[in-house]
Amino acid sequence: MSSASPSGTGIIYASFDRFPAPKGAAVHIRAFVEALGAAFGGVDLLALRDGSTVSTGPLALAEGVTYHPMEARGRDLVAQALSFRAHLAGWWRGRPKAAVVHVRSIFEGYPVARRKEALTDALVFEVNGLPSIELKYHHPDVAEDAELLRKLVAQEDLCISRADLLVTPSEVTAEYLVKRGADAGRVKVIPNGVDLDVFRYAPPRAWDADRPVRLLYSGTMTSWQGVHHAIEACRLLRRDVPAVLTLVGPLRRNGRRALMDRCGDLLLEGAVEILEPLPQAELARLHHACDVVLVPLPVNDRNCVQGCCPLKLLEAMATGTPVVASNLPVVRTLAGPDEVMLIRPGSPKAISEAVKALRADATLGPALSAKARARVERDFPWGRAQTSLVSAYEEAFGMARASTRRSTSASASD
Repeated sequence: MSSASPSGTGIIYASFDRFPAPKGAAVHIRAFVEALGAAFGGVDLLALRDGSTVSTGPLALAEGVTYHPMEARGRDLVAQALSFRAHLAGWWRGRPKAAVVHVRSIFEGYPVARRKEALTDALVFEVNGLPSIELKYHHPDVAEDAELLRKLVAQEDLCISRADLLVTPSEVTAEYLVKRGADAGRVKVIPNGVDLDVFRYAPPRAWDADRPVRLLYSGTMTSWQGVHHAIEACRLLRRDVPAVLTLVGPLRRNGRRALMDRCGDLLLEGAVEILEPLPQAELARLHHACDVVLVPLPVNDRNCVQGCCPLKLLEAMATGTPVVASNLPVVRTLAGPDEVMLIRPGSPKAISEAVKALRADATLGPALSAKARARVERDFPWGRAQTSLVSAYEEAFGMARASTRRSTSASASD
């Protein structure tokens, strides 16, 4: 990586994600662009306009950050991606060369990688997930499209090879990127963070035999996240104790129908409630109203080969509600057995037994809770992730902070 300062102007942070939105991706984007804006200034954020965002023009988002809402129209993912790329190209036309372009996926990254020398001095590829692995979970109908998969892999390979810095939140993902040909010296692991002022700590609720055990699952309602294991665990648990499962996350129309079919008798019995994504403050309050948070990630290529950094695990640990999570490498890098209950992946029975163990031992939950919160405060506040990102820019590109540039300018004029 070069330490020479970029000659281009400003930082462009582009993402094929809805912003602002209650999803983890939007939280991550805000944390990163705010850090870059405060440190270096001149950040342009290009992201999909959320339906609730009225304005389509530039918006001052934070210190040194301007948000440019983008459109992505089309009936399917490919059409939407091409539409997004067209809007990006229109925005970019006639603008000066950027110092750094920071992308989060191939959907915006591939066109930049192809024309890197003309568009930017440096390219940052932030890898939270790769479509060649993840697409089949979101869009099963394309899983057998070999030609599409070949194109996705080729575009990923180009972005990986042309990136001057690869940022990822997971050690597992970092290892996978190196196997895909990335220079290990260009890979920087920056785990996700938690807003500790929003996800405040509260001791676990005292167990009460007169009320149902309240379980919480938040996040994507798909098999690769293990929502089906959470549902089956609730069904098993109810054979022995009253229990209610709250599911929080985005759902497409077909996904909602499939989820309700899977819940079946639990819905009829009032044992499952399904909620749309919540603002972070409301989600934190919901954590405090529950007895156990479930993070039942199964064994699959998304979780075990590509890797991930489950933000919902860190947020749950921060709130103090006891957590039952799959014993996978992506979990163990964030939490140990004295901080969360680690259970066999893919086993609703193991989840049910862990919840019953928490219920049977009044000291277990508080002990896990306190250590989990301490771990998050030490290792996973957003401030630490933001500092790591800014340092990575300084080390990789020799970029000077805005405050340093102002001081140098003032000294030169004296």
